[in-house]
Amino acid sequence: MRSRFAIAVFGLVSAFGVSANDFPTQARVEFAMGCMDRHGGQSYNTMYGCVCTIDKIASQMKYEDYAFVETMSFMIKTPGERGGAFRDKPGARKQVREFAKIRDEAERTCFVKNVTQDSKPK
Repeated sequence: MRSRFAIAVFGLVSAFGVSANDFPTQARVEFAMGCMDRHGGQSYNTMYGCVCTIDKIASQMKYEDYAFVETMSFMIKTPGERGGAFRDKPGARKQVREFAKIRDEAERTCFVKNVTQDSKPK
């Protein structure tokens, strides 16, 4: 089932013009899949909102910046010395907070919300 959604997300992402920004298709699909998992699971109800969200993010930042801040947001949470290299990087937390604002605003404008059990496909 996961592969069917990946193909559907890939198709939706591919339908949008590549010239609008420099985000690779794989990064868009990975974001959309993660977004769908965070917001109630893989369904068409979450897919459209999550694809819209990555499109809005891509319109506001370069892929290089997105990749950096996405990595930082995961690595900052790593405990111990390994995570310290990321937590102690000057400006890292600020960049992660700024990205979270961009993502949250994109999710809000794309109407991303958690899917209830009643709205999940059976």
